Amino acid sequence: MEISTLAAFWVLSISLVVVPGADWAYAISAGSRGRAVAPAVGGMLLGYLMITLVVAAGIGALVVSVPSILEVITFAGAAYLLWLGVGVLANPSMPGVGEDEADSALKWVIRGFTVSGANPKALLLFLALLPQFTSHKEAWPVWMQIVALGAVQIVNCALVYSLVGIGSKIVLRTRPAVARAINRCSGGAMIVIALILIVEQFRTLSQFSQ
Repeated sequence: MEISTLAAFWVLSISLVVVPGADWAYAISAGSRGRAVAPAVGGMLLGYLMITLVVAAGIGALVVSVPSILEVITFAGAAYLLWLGVGVLANPSMPGVGEDEADSALKWVIRGFTVSGANPKALLLFLALLPQFTSHKEAWPVWMQIVALGAVQIVNCALVYSLVGIGSKIVLRTRPAVARAINRCSGGAMIVIALILIVEQFRTLSQFSQ
C-alpha cells in the first residue's frame, strides 16, 4: 500500500480515537483499579482485531445487509454497556483498590473485548471507512489492505487508551475524592452511550415499520 494512503487513514483514525466515548470511559475506570489498565486495553484491542477480521472476511457486509443481526448486536452491546455502567456508578472504585481485589486480568480482558467488540458503531465505522482507503489496483489484495488499515487503527487505540488509563491512574491515585467522582462520571457515560444506542435502534426500527 502507498504510504500516503496509510498516512491519510492514520490522521482520520487518530482524530476519531481521541474523541471520548465508551472506550475512554472504560479505560478511565480501569485506571482507578491499579493494574487493570493493561488487560482492559488489551481486551478492547482484541475487540477491534475481531472487527477488522470480520470486515476483511466480508462477513461485515452480511451483518449490515441483514438488519436483524445488527439489531441483536446493538441491543446486546448496549445492554452489557448499561450493566457495566450501573456497576461502576453504584460501586466507584478507589485508586489502588483494584490491586488487591479478586477481579482477575481475564475479567478485564473480557469486559474490554465486549465494550469494543460488541459496539455496532465500530463495526459500521470500519465498514464505511476502511473500503474507501483500499484499491483493487494495489499489489495487496483488498482483504490484506483492510487488515493493514485495521492494524493502524488498533495501534492508535493502544496508544490513546493506554495513555488515558495510565494518566487517570497517576492523577487519580493522589486525589481519592476526585477519583471516585470521575469513576462515577465514567459509569454515567457508559449508561448514556448505552441508552443512546438503544434509542437510536428503536428509532430506526420505527422508521422501517412506517
